[in-house]
Amino acid sequence: MSVRRVTLATLLTTITAVLFFSMGQYSAERLLARQQAERDARIDALQAQLQRTLARIDRPQPALTSAGTTGVLAEQREALAVEVKKQLQSEMGLLPVQLLRSRRESFVELYAYDNQGKTNYGTAGYLGHGYFITVKHGVVPLPDEAASRAAMDRKIESIRLSWGKTRVNARVVDAGDANVEVHSGDWAVLKVDGEVDLPPLRIRTDFPYDFAEPIFRLGNDYSKGIILSTGYVGQRTGNGLVTCLTDGHPGVSGGGVLNQDGDLVGIPIGRMQGDYRFSFILPVRAEMFRKIPQLLPPMPSLEPIAPPAGMVAGPASVPAVATVAVQ
Repeated sequence: MSVRRVTLATLLTTITAVLFFSMGQYSAERLLARQQAERDARIDALQAQLQRTLARIDRPQPALTSAGTTGVLAEQREALAVEVKKQLQSEMGLLPVQLLRSRRESFVELYAYDNQGKTNYGTAGYLGHGYFITVKHGVVPLPDEAASRAAMDRKIESIRLSWGKTRVNARVVDAGDANVEVHSGDWAVLKVDGEVDLPPLRIRTDFPYDFAEPIFRLGNDYSKGIILSTGYVGQRTGNGLVTCLTDGHPGVSGGGVLNQDGDLVGIPIGRMQGDYRFSFILPVRAEMFRKIPQLLPPMPSLEPIAPPAGMVAGPASVPAVATVAVQ
């Protein structure tokens, strides 16, 4: 009798689990279908607006137009087409292919060699004037209380950057305070000597990382060269990082996370254990460029505030600004 009860209970549990799983899958499919329909509707509306505007521009113009009207209309059409293209790219989370290809040239392969004969590989992004940004754990051994004595004695003896047929040595000139991987201080700045014929990245430190914002990741996946991956912003974590669903294969740490304008807004620094898609991003911030502030974009100038009526402004104290020379 007890065996029948157990069998019946197991059967009911299995049926219930299958039922709930089917319901969840059906709900998820409906949600995806609705989101796709909404996006298609927005794209159709943009295309209809474009057609109406182009038709209006193509109408015969009054005879009292000055010479050169044809050129003006052509400019209007071109400007409108560019604007609609930007709207479509923004709506669909796209980035121009030519821009992606040019940004790829700003990232290099990184190899670090230690005193025990081992090699780490990762990625570094070019900032300009011979400076690169990467992850600290790729170029500095992090302390690990559970590590063996040999691991604790590990030292990085040399760092090499590679792009095309170029191979150059690099050195660490600054780093964050990370003592473990996947940490808000897991960043480092490298310097190479001589000329670097690479396009520098544009830096943006105020990217909001809004939920579902499209992002583009470039990194040295599996030490097979710089590869592109796309994803969307997830959530902010309590330790200053951002989650996302984009490939986090070995070697991508230290690469670049770009926004839709092609600006460097973050660095991929790690992934969830056992899941190559659930990745962590370290947003770039001004602290990372404290030794090379000249590479940051200029801050907007502030207009002086006039004193209230009847009052005279006294001399303001101006804080000293440290100047760091580019080596």
